[in-house]
Amino acid sequence: MSHPDARRELIAKAWTAAWGEGDVDALDTLLSAAYLRHNQDPHPQDLEAFKASIVSTRSAFPDLVTTIDDIVIEGDRAAIRWHSNGTHQNSLLGVPATKRRVKVSGATFARFEGDRIVEEHVTWDPRALLSALGVIQVGQD
Repeated sequence: MSHPDARRELIAKAWTAAWGEGDVDALDTLLSAAYLRHNQDPHPQDLEAFKASIVSTRSAFPDLVTTIDDIVIEGDRAAIRWHSNGTHQNSLLGVPATKRRVKVSGATFARFEGDRIVEEHVTWDPRALLSALGVIQVGQD
């Protein structure tokens, strides 16, 4: 399944199921058992930790909608630009529900081995989320 369109379709289907419907086990069709996700945390997430983070995020934002804006495939690499919208209705990482509507965006850079993603690097600004929730103020001098 190394064809770019097949990979693009696999990414879109798994993301919709996991982020949009909460079916995190759908990621097993896309992500390797040896999967590692790198983000701002110095310790990468494995597949189970990533699934748990999606469940936690969807619990805090039950109306979460994650939209894929672009998927670019080149060789064994994929770049995915995305944005998410939702209402903070339950606690997230110790932050009580604020009932605020938030929007965050970012990009995920993935590396395939065969037909599974083995590694992702995710870039987004968590300060934008904390600011939208009123936890911190960003850009105020």
